[in-house]
Amino acid sequence: MERVLKSARESGSLNLSNRSLSEIPAEVYNNLDTGSQDDKWWEGVDLQKLILAHNNLEVLREDLRNLSSLVVLNISHNQISSLPAAIGDLPLLKSLDASFNQINIIPEEIGSATALVKVDFSNNCLAELPASLGRCFNLSELKASNNKISRLPEEVAGCCKLSKFDLEGNKLLLLPENMFTSWTMLTEINAAKNLLTTVPASIGALSKLIRLDLHQNKITSIPSSIKGCSSLAELYMGNNLLSTIPAEIGMLSKLGTVDLHSNQLKEYPVGACKLKLAFLDLSNNELSGLPPELGTMTTLRKLLLSGNPMRTLRSSLVSGPTSTLLKYLRSRLSSDEEASGSRSTPTKDDQISAARRLSQSSKELNLSGLGATSVPPAAWETSDVLKLDLSKNSIEDLPNELSLCSSLQTLILSNNKIKKWPGMVVSSLPSLSSLKLDNNPLAEISSADLEALSKLEVLDLSGNASCLTEPSTVSSLPQLQELYLRRMKLQEFPVGLLRLKQLRILNLGQNHLTTVPEGIKDFTVLVELDLSDNNITALPAELGLLEPNLQVLRLDGNPLRSIRRTILDRGTKAVLTYLKERLPSSQ
Repeated sequence: MERVLKSARESGSLNLSNRSLSEIPAEVYNNLDTGSQDDKWWEGVDLQKLILAHNNLEVLREDLRNLSSLVVLNISHNQISSLPAAIGDLPLLKSLDASFNQINIIPEEIGSATALVKVDFSNNCLAELPASLGRCFNLSELKASNNKISRLPEEVAGCCKLSKFDLEGNKLLLLPENMFTSWTMLTEINAAKNLLTTVPASIGALSKLIRLDLHQNKITSIPSSIKGCSSLAELYMGNNLLSTIPAEIGMLSKLGTVDLHSNQLKEYPVGACKLKLAFLDLSNNELSGLPPELGTMTTLRKLLLSGNPMRTLRSSLVSGPTSTLLKYLRSRLSSDEEASGSRSTPTKDDQISAARRLSQSSKELNLSGLGATSVPPAAWETSDVLKLDLSKNSIEDLPNELSLCSSLQTLILSNNKIKKWPGMVVSSLPSLSSLKLDNNPLAEISSADLEALSKLEVLDLSGNASCLTEPSTVSSLPQLQELYLRRMKLQEFPVGLLRLKQLRILNLGQNHLTTVPEGIKDFTVLVELDLSDNNITALPAELGLLEPNLQVLRLDGNPLRSIRRTILDRGTKAVLTYLKERLPSSQ
């Protein structure tokens, strides 16, 4: 013990976990001061990190206030029944892990520990959270799963920097409306296994929300305002009392996983067939059939339908491969369209006029799918447009007049016939931050072409296999936050991309990658990584270091041999945790 304490005096970090301690050594409360004349006290460092996990501690004394430099405190997996008021006298404390104890009350004094960023009170005996927690304005992660909490104090809405909220396995009856309007930084909500009956309409304010888990509650409906959760990638609503799903869910373009099993759904809305899901669980509902439009969801890898009274689908289709069922539904869609006969369609000019009228309020001009061979003049004649969608046309080049769109922030040119990089036009758009050029026959793009767009934050070049002979040239875009390089015939991971320190979304799906570099750990702010449909057989353990921020990791369609299928099926968190545990202890 003396050797450990001496080392801690030099480093400021003390780990006394797994030592069967029934009480904390007095030296710890005295900030490692042993009183020995032999100690060179002037060389000592104040204790900043204290790990006391997995012991038999029952009491944390008020003397804790002596550790005024403490930044990290881990007292998890003990038998502590209460926290001392002195917890509020730790002005530098950022991380508090008190999970897996027998704590039944958190003192209000905790609100004075205003530096707190992460708190974990999971697996205790709490009936409530202290209102003073709302004064911890820097709090980013709040975990209190598996307790007995029935309500949240309104004051907690003051934690406006909260990004992760986990109260699974409690007795919550409702989630207050005012909290979601304040917690606009949330990326993850887990309130599964509670007694919730509704989802607040204010959930639409959570535009950064990536993962929403409300399974095993008593929720009867999902509000249409969920369309505001534009970043949502995973939705878990199984084991509830849902009878319908709002069609607006179809507007969530980033949604990849939807679990709606064990509800009371009688139909799946046509509007939700526009989603690009990879996984959809509709098992154990009251579905008698499926809309033919679901067959157009070609991204779907797994569709679960067992336990439904299907009348319009053969049992062999329901229990068979998802791809076969989707193909059948598409054939039904073609038949339905033929039976309905031809309908009158508006002219191209009518569509352009309607789009201009809508853009006056939305500042978004949608000229997609007009069959246009050139950019309609409406594109630069419509004032103050922020977003211009010219996708799904037959446009070959961009006119110089488009440079007049000085307010333009987003330019979508997907699915056209553009062969030459439109550098002269796009580099003259001073506000441009998002450029989508996927699925064009683009010729080679040079690093000089990209350097002219140094303020670009979103770039999509998917499906342009010959445009980047050296993919690392993209690293000349230092502000890039989203990069999509699907179907680019990439043989190896472009290591130059590791210089893009602000990257939040990276999509390298449907390529020929075989390995992932250890340097992947440098993507410290990455939220979404798509490596699906490659030839990757193993993942580096360093990928696990992205666990705090990485919310979505897509790996399906790879011949992975280093991770068991049971772990892969449990999702992103399970995979990252598995990899992190395989890192050398020094990391």
